[in-house]
Amino acid sequence: MTPEEKLRYDHQMMHEKHKGHEAMHSEMVLVLFITLIVAQIALVQWKTKHYRSYSAVTLLAMWVIPLGISFFYGWIRFIIIWSIFSTITAIVIRKAISKPIEGTTPRLVYKWFYFIYKLSYGLGIVGYLIMMATFLGFNFIFNQAPNVWMDVGLMFVFYGLYIGVLGRDISEICSEKMASLVGYYTPQGIPTRHLEENVCAVCGNLLLVSEKEEGIIENTYKLSCNHVFHEFCIRGWCIVGKKQTCPYCKEKVDLKKMFCNPWERPHVLYGRLLDWIRFLVAWQPLIFFIVQGINYALGLE
Repeated sequence: MTPEEKLRYDHQMMHEKHKGHEAMHSEMVLVLFITLIVAQIALVQWKTKHYRSYSAVTLLAMWVIPLGISFFYGWIRFIIIWSIFSTITAIVIRKAISKPIEGTTPRLVYKWFYFIYKLSYGLGIVGYLIMMATFLGFNFIFNQAPNVWMDVGLMFVFYGLYIGVLGRDISEICSEKMASLVGYYTPQGIPTRHLEENVCAVCGNLLLVSEKEEGIIENTYKLSCNHVFHEFCIRGWCIVGKKQTCPYCKEKVDLKKMFCNPWERPHVLYGRLLDWIRFLVAWQPLIFFIVQGINYALGLE
């Protein structure tokens, strides 16, 4: 029996098995819709009244549930990528929450999550281009079936969105932990050490280039208070650390005019997209599991 004949046979047997179950199937659809509505209302209320616990549970579910599904279905590629991402991110988180925080931690945290942002953005663009090329028929030039290219495109988009959402949420956690524990800064605004010339006020290391020169690895930035910093240090302080002041003198700085970065000025549509991804990855599998339990309890199949 060929694969096509086997598929048709299995399809016919499924119809024979469920013949006369139209009423039962209607009840199952009704259970699904009611559960989705109730779950959505409950999640919205939870998010509104207890945002921190909602965010923590959602992040944990997004991190763990896809891994469990991958183990169940044997998706080795996802398990490997998840393991690499989780290991490096765990090291970065450990550095961010360590006390006392080292001066190099902000640049490390910023560089990692900025890399995650660029990686997720690039994967999403590549996946979108592959899907558009499939719609235009470019796959036939390479003698490839349309479903193969679409699967590849969807895979790139999924990894880009999944890694991007996780990176964004985890960077928020890191920012809360290390916001006021960096370098020369103290909550009272009094520097604990004297700032020497050509030294970054965040990490305490020498500056590689002046603020007027173009750096090979990173540039040097000068704030309106005339204090200078490594690019990744001040970005880590301002973007991940959520600080709107100079790390050394605590003078107020308009950072939005200085930096264009992935964590500032989030668009409403992008925020809604991220919420949809969180719901799809974290909560939808749990909702379907609840629906299966209700159907089993009611004797529906």
